Amino acid sequence: MDIAAVLAGTLASDATTRDAATQQLESAAAQNFAAYVTLLSAELVNEQSQPHVRNAAGLALKNAFTSRDETRQNEVTARWLNVPGEYRAKVKTDSLRALSSSTSRAGAVAAQVVAAIAAIELPNNQWDDLITDLLGAVNGGDLNTRVATLQCIGFICESISPEILKLRSNEILTAVVQGARRDEPSPEVQLAAMKALYNCLEFIKENFDREVQVAAFETLVRIMSLYYDKMSYYMERALFGLTVLGMNHPDERVALQAVEFWSTVCEEEIDLAIEAADMSTQAQEYGDAPERESKYFAKVALPEIIPVILRLLTRQEEDAEEDEWNISMAAGTCLTLLSQAVGDSIVSFVIPFIESNIKSPDWHNREAAVMTFGSILDGPDPQLLAPLVTQALSLLIDMMRDPNTHVKDTTAWTLGRICDILVATINPETHLDPLVRSLVAALEDSPRIVTNASWALMTLSDQINDGADDLQTGHLSPYYDGVVTALMGVTERTSNEANSRTAAYEALASYITHAPVDVLGVVRQVVVTILGRMETLLGLANQLLGVDDRNNWNELQGNFCSIVSCVTRKLGSDIQPLADRIMTLVLQLIQIAGKQSTVLEDAFLVVGNMASALEQNFHPYLQAFLPFLAPALKAHDDPQLCSVATGLIGDICRALGELSTAYCDMFMTVLLENLTSPHLDKMVKISIVACFGDIAMAIGPSFEPYLGATMAVLRQAGEQKVDAKDYETFDYYSQLREALLEAYTGIVTGLKSTDKSKRCIPEVAPFDITSEALLLDHIPSIFKFLQLVYDDDHSETVLKQCAGLIGDLAETFPDGQLKEVLLQDWVASLVKTKIRNPDVKKTLRWAREVCHSLCCLPVSKILLDDQTSYPVT
Repeated sequence: MDIAAVLAGTLASDATTRDAATQQLESAAAQNFAAYVTLLSAELVNEQSQPHVRNAAGLALKNAFTSRDETRQNEVTARWLNVPGEYRAKVKTDSLRALSSSTSRAGAVAAQVVAAIAAIELPNNQWDDLITDLLGAVNGGDLNTRVATLQCIGFICESISPEILKLRSNEILTAVVQGARRDEPSPEVQLAAMKALYNCLEFIKENFDREVQVAAFETLVRIMSLYYDKMSYYMERALFGLTVLGMNHPDERVALQAVEFWSTVCEEEIDLAIEAADMSTQAQEYGDAPERESKYFAKVALPEIIPVILRLLTRQEEDAEEDEWNISMAAGTCLTLLSQAVGDSIVSFVIPFIESNIKSPDWHNREAAVMTFGSILDGPDPQLLAPLVTQALSLLIDMMRDPNTHVKDTTAWTLGRICDILVATINPETHLDPLVRSLVAALEDSPRIVTNASWALMTLSDQINDGADDLQTGHLSPYYDGVVTALMGVTERTSNEANSRTAAYEALASYITHAPVDVLGVVRQVVVTILGRMETLLGLANQLLGVDDRNNWNELQGNFCSIVSCVTRKLGSDIQPLADRIMTLVLQLIQIAGKQSTVLEDAFLVVGNMASALEQNFHPYLQAFLPFLAPALKAHDDPQLCSVATGLIGDICRALGELSTAYCDMFMTVLLENLTSPHLDKMVKISIVACFGDIAMAIGPSFEPYLGATMAVLRQAGEQKVDAKDYETFDYYSQLREALLEAYTGIVTGLKSTDKSKRCIPEVAPFDITSEALLLDHIPSIFKFLQLVYDDDHSETVLKQCAGLIGDLAETFPDGQLKEVLLQDWVASLVKTKIRNPDVKKTLRWAREVCHSLCCLPVSKILLDDQTSYPVT
């Protein structure tokens, strides 16, 4: 029998040919089964045969060993076991060899054949060397061999009881996990290993090798992050129970990975909820449907995993290091993510635990109860949480005096979470005084508690006045002097253990930023003290010994600069009496800091804030500063510094206005050179593009010499197409387009005041055009870019920028030169967009009104005022 021809016949499109070939195979199997399967295995392993024929041979071979009917399967098993040994050996050898086929389809079907034979022989204590052979192929084979062998192992583990394989389970799991590791170079091997691991889940439960269990759970975490959409079957089948067992495991390494699994589930479902909310808005506007949907694994598993998580919270270590990751920390993180993922559902599960443990004599239980309360504040409806927080606040404030450091530390963190998320529950009449006093007192405690107390004070300042910064007085005004004095005391400490000193500086910056008018005297005292510290520290620059001293010096100078910047922004032009002193110290700092120091960025930000505050009064300091600015603009190996320096040009030009014209040759030359540099980070180039708009807006008509070169650069950048599927570049091009819109807006605004902007374009009125490159010559490219952006992106930010630019252009040419351009359908569609954001809606309405008023002009008004200079052709 020509087995290849018969197998090809089973694949024929003609039913008669197909049925005849199938009948031939069945007859051959009935007449001489041993010869039949030997013929099939020989065709399967034949590299000269056609792939579809080999695939058919493999499927026929597999079907010869399997049946869904139990009675029939018993008959099939007996038939194979009665085949003479030499025939069975030939079939098994051929099938194993086919795993290494250069044709992946043949390897995949061979994996099924080997697994089908294994399902018969292994339970009958035969083919003892199979697992050894497979593991050897996984560890030492080529790419196709490893992929097919891992597939085979997965099929075997799926079809055979773990009891039969338990003596080899360590080796099997080790091989599978090794293939699924992140550092495996082949994605094909990784995928095959991950799929195989699905079928090895029972081994994880039974396995007694801790290293293998840890590695298996690590791989499950990765599988969940990569294949969330495909996990429903496996979650229901085994993973719910398996991960609960893992979290209860006595080996903390295993428990940590099992907890991490549920943290990963929650992170996926939080992201999906955000995507669903975004898509809901888009669905209303464009009819889009979400590509992925949440399976709500966390909500389904809540009754099973919450009791375990809460119990793990009580496994704190008395002397745990701050940066040591342990099971109670992992459980706290998981609980926070669970709260965000499931929302209101979590509250009823945790409240009994909090109530029964928050006054426990065992500090482990008290700390766990407070941690639980703090962890669920983000996720559930604030209206559901508000009465619980109001009820608990007094107790939590009292717990800031708890004798145990861990309890106080977690309580300070929880109070900070309340201030940050549910500040409305803090009654200024009853809660504010004891709350502030308890947090200020905690600034005298251990560094970890100081860090969290500082953070709580900062969030209280950030949130209590709803972010308003220009109040005459505020709820915290009576406490400003005491809080600021206490924070300044922390910042004087020589140690920054647990980042306590840094946290105090950050809190101080918040109190300065949000200071009401009636406490500005406190703010002025702070900056005078900080400037004194800067002077002292600058005097110690030559006495620094080693890297630690230099790092500490840099960190302190960075903190000083941060406070000076905050005060400068707060006081505005009132900083003038201190301007000489500040600029002198900052220029000294820049000179001493060195080229690579991160302090340079902080110092440059101070200069930018001083320019914004002093405006044209900053001019006397510019000449002294420019020698330091130029090298920073050329620091292509330090993109962050180069970006800050680029932004500083914008700050200076906005501050000085027309006075900056004298420096623009230098600024524009450097910026245009940087844009063409192949070595400069592309994100810095976005800053440069936006900076063009700042310069043009500042110097107005004086930007004309740079207009041609600038518009050519902007046009070229704007012609780049965005591939929404290329996630690596999509964000970059989105930011670039926003910067281009800013640049165009700045240029148009700057040139509004000059008649030189009002040339004509052929599409509107066919006048003779001079060679002078002026704004109107660039209208076609600007509107082409606007249309391109609008077609790709309907986000609120882009809509507002596009509408604003269209409105500015329309106002720049009030005589109707842009009428034909503004009458395009896409322009009308853009300015008529319906949106809820009131700020964007206001811009759209303004642009719509401007366009409408211009498009209603009579045709005669489209002509330019100086008609004799540009006769109609």
